[in-house]
Amino acid sequence: MTVGDRHDPDRELFGQGVANVVAPLFGGIPATAAIARTAVNVRAGAGTRLAAVFHSLLLVSVLVAARWVAEIPLAALAGVLIATAIQMTHPRNLRSVIRATKGDGATLLITAAATVVFDLVVAVLIGLVMAGFFALRDTARTAVLEAVPLDEGDHRDKERELLDEHIAAFRMEGPLFFGAAHDFLLELADVSSVKVVVLRMRYVTTIDTTGAQMLADTIGRLERHGTRVLLAATKPEYIPVLRELGVFDQLAHENHVFDNTLDAIAHARLHASHIQHEESDGAPAASQSQ
Repeated sequence: MTVGDRHDPDRELFGQGVANVVAPLFGGIPATAAIARTAVNVRAGAGTRLAAVFHSLLLVSVLVAARWVAEIPLAALAGVLIATAIQMTHPRNLRSVIRATKGDGATLLITAAATVVFDLVVAVLIGLVMAGFFALRDTARTAVLEAVPLDEGDHRDKERELLDEHIAAFRMEGPLFFGAAHDFLLELADVSSVKVVVLRMRYVTTIDTTGAQMLADTIGRLERHGTRVLLAATKPEYIPVLRELGVFDQLAHENHVFDNTLDAIAHARLHASHIQHEESDGAPAASQSQ
């Protein structure tokens, strides 16, 4: 929900866990309501910790004015919850997840059904187990043993040349799924003094919905900060998932997807030289030229 903003999900989950433990001791509701309150805060534009403090005043008002709040019809409160749920999810995102991969679609549908049949806590556990199962299954399917020649040299000179031209080339290896994408892509979004980033996707073995969404968010963040992103050597079987989940939409141009790394680096050098030329002339650095 906070696309482009870096946050600490561990702190968020820890806070909701504390709410789950403490709230029942005082006759309150568990962290399922805390998730809804957080969603309302984010949709309202909250950006600091003070937002949560002020939002908690609503709970204080309920305690002070409990006798009057009790007169509010439950149907009205249900309408508020339905509106909040609609704002937390978007139909387009749901359709994209369902159509992206069969595993992610099944996880979404079964988790939603478990939320209705049981409760949110049970549904989250079921969803985590299913997501882990499909991630491990896809990882196992892509595990292969093949003979490859050893690289000659460590390519440090070539990498240093690219960095001198304000170009960074990252080779992404292994599975890009919900458990592995977060930390890497957040660090990627923090690259500085780089004008063009080339993501080499040839050795990516698995992509799930969360990994693709994180990749799209990271590319969007880099592009908004004036750093062009190029994708190189993406496997054909992953292209429909990346396109469906909006990864290609975040690129500055549809032609920024290349079949091989050499073409991507050559195009990156054109971009970098053009941006440096504009900066030397005093023009805006974020060029839209291709």
